[in-house]
Amino acid sequence: MTKRKSSKNLAEYARQTNIQLIAGGAFLLLIVGDGLIYLIYGPGAAVSGLLCIGVGLVPVVAILLVVVLLNWIVRRANDK
Repeated sequence: MTKRKSSKNLAEYARQTNIQLIAGGAFLLLIVGDGLIYLIYGPGAAVSGLLCIGVGLVPVVAILLVVVLLNWIVRRANDK
């Protein structure tokens, strides 16, 4: 039988897919969503839309930072 390298390839594929989905979602939200706000309501509303998006991302970024920090702490504790 041949050795299977698919688990590493599948993990890499999943990572790339997640990155592409996040980039596509950010594109839709920022370019398409805020672009439509700009076209329909004008530049003032588009700036307000960007401000709301930024404020809405603050908790998401804070949670991601906590998760990354906890992951770092656990990996460091397991190395000892």
